[in-house]
Amino acid sequence: MNFSTPTETTPRIALVTGAGSGIGRACALALQSAGYSVVLAGRREAALQETAGLATPGGGSMLAVPTDVGKPESVQALFAAIRSHFGRLDLLFNNAGANAPGIPMEELSFEQWNAVVAVNLTGPFLCAQQAIRLMKEQEPRGGRIINNGSISAHAPRPGSAPYTATKHAITGLTKCISLDGREYDIACGQIDIGNAATEMTQRMTSGVRQANGSTMVEPRMDVRHVADAILYMAGLPLDANVQFLTVMATTMPFIGRG
Repeated sequence: MNFSTPTETTPRIALVTGAGSGIGRACALALQSAGYSVVLAGRREAALQETAGLATPGGGSMLAVPTDVGKPESVQALFAAIRSHFGRLDLLFNNAGANAPGIPMEELSFEQWNAVVAVNLTGPFLCAQQAIRLMKEQEPRGGRIINNGSISAHAPRPGSAPYTATKHAITGLTKCISLDGREYDIACGQIDIGNAATEMTQRMTSGVRQANGSTMVEPRMDVRHVADAILYMAGLPLDANVQFLTVMATTMPFIGRG
């Protein structure tokens, strides 16, 4: 598969949140290997540095910036670092995510609800807000934002109210950014990922609860397929856009889920 890549005269700058592990790490490394300079954002500095240490020789540079995306001051500091080091941003991948215990909704605490909302919804809003400001100012103008929606943007799992609610909300945010960004050459799309083989989905190999009350082992796919999809979406010219893309393990329960 061929993707458009940065050149020596027109380097591209990407920001990946949740870049310390899983999907974020895989996508950051794929972008770096393709020539992007990649800003790595996440709460754990050691994990970000580990991602940076896996960079492909001869690829783009990597900059690790410890960030709590749910806090405005932390996101402001992240974008101050981007402005200082690179002066522009071509791609934001809003990937950072959090979940709550899989318990009945009535048993969730207010703090558990807020913690998921802060990372999964407030974080993408804050990062997109800062990215839009920079993309409108820079020359050449514009850029691309990709939001990680998840299969849960379409169908819930049992006991997943905070996660599912925020992922449904991401779809609305994606549409708003797409509409409001049109006149400024800012494209926005959403990738909905199902059962990529990462630490977060390891539990599925021993069985997870289904809507009918049973427990079932669920198939997973190689996370490199997600990275390939991000490269494709990111590599399009700004006059073309993947609005919504779903990539998933073929036989996982989604179509007909529940």
